[in-house]
Amino acid sequence: MTSDLLRLVLFRKYLNGSEPSLQKANQIAMKANCSLEWLATGCGYLYRQAEVVDQAALAVAFEHVKGQPFQRQTADEQTRILSGYQFLRTHKKADGYLDAKAMASFLALAKQEKPTE
Repeated sequence: MTSDLLRLVLFRKYLNGSEPSLQKANQIAMKANCSLEWLATGCGYLYRQAEVVDQAALAVAFEHVKGQPFQRQTADEQTRILSGYQFLRTHKKADGYLDAKAMASFLALAKQEKPTE
């Protein structure tokens, strides 16, 4: 049996009520770039590490687009903007509703948890 056919058979089993093992569910979540919690329950973050911003990638993109060095103050501001965007993107309701109040709460919590330097 080919791997594609095997996957199809497994997904059909899952759709009919069978549950994958934890290992298999994690593999599915990784391939789909979703969190295991979201896959299993429909709750939590849809995307894996959706609110994590890769500072190095952000700096390179900023310097390319703006043609100027990426400074610490800019980094903090851009990180908050991207984190807010990613939060809204991952929590967008089916009707398109974007919960700005929930985003603000998330950003306030994230700011509190920021390590001190």
